Amino acid sequence: MALSLAISPCPNDTFVFHALVHGLVPGAPPVEVTYADVDITNTAAERGAYDLVKVSYAALPWLLDDYHLLPCGGALGRGCGPLVLTANGRTDLTGATVAVPGDRTTAYLLFRLWSAERPPARIEVVPFHEIMPGVAAGRYDAGLVIHEARFTYPRFGLTALVDLGEWWESDTGLPIPLGAILARRGVVDPTAAAEWVRASVRQAWANPEATREYVLAHAQEMEPDVVDRHIALYVNDFTADLGQDGLAAVDALLRRAADAGLTPQTSSSRATAWTS
Repeated sequence: MALSLAISPCPNDTFVFHALVHGLVPGAPPVEVTYADVDITNTAAERGAYDLVKVSYAALPWLLDDYHLLPCGGALGRGCGPLVLTANGRTDLTGATVAVPGDRTTAYLLFRLWSAERPPARIEVVPFHEIMPGVAAGRYDAGLVIHEARFTYPRFGLTALVDLGEWWESDTGLPIPLGAILARRGVVDPTAAAEWVRASVRQAWANPEATREYVLAHAQEMEPDVVDRHIALYVNDFTADLGQDGLAAVDALLRRAADAGLTPQTSSSRATAWTS
């Protein structure tokens, strides 16, 4: 039987999962793929909607009853964090309305940790593609953005008030955990699933040109050079294996969020036990 897989249409996901989606991983079952932004998959995973699913690390406390965390395939790294963008020279968020891409995204969790002592006046959840134009037009005072926006925000005349990745790394010394791949308990063997995903990553690295048409077809009109920079930044050694630094980063995020009362208390060892 085919497994249901949900990933984003972003270049890092389509690059990583190209071989698995196209039946090119020996021994892997066929998959039926759904493409959706991570704020949608975070909610769908709570319903157990998919067998393999890309979610935000920030959503793990609500999902670990039903899913295993895979030690590969996700987005985690250095120099790749979310940005808080402003226009017109604004240098603080006092009284501000901030547009965010989802209320259980890692980006928003990091924003809440960073702004705990100086929170904005209002938060609005906005489709990602509307955030930068909305800030530029004055509909929002600031916007929280991720992924390719790191490369394109100057086109909108915006300024980065803070790089939350830099803030996290300087505060913890750890990489930033953004997106995770989960396997549904009782349906998918996590050890086997990790091997399928790693094999898909290895094939993409060995022959990136084979992924090109598929990646560009889902890249939402992103220019090829931005696609290349996106993949180079978000598909890295942590994509193949979280390793000790990656697991420590997950532990730190879950622990800090719970200590701040922003997420339910979660044993990080539960998320990572079978991978350790």
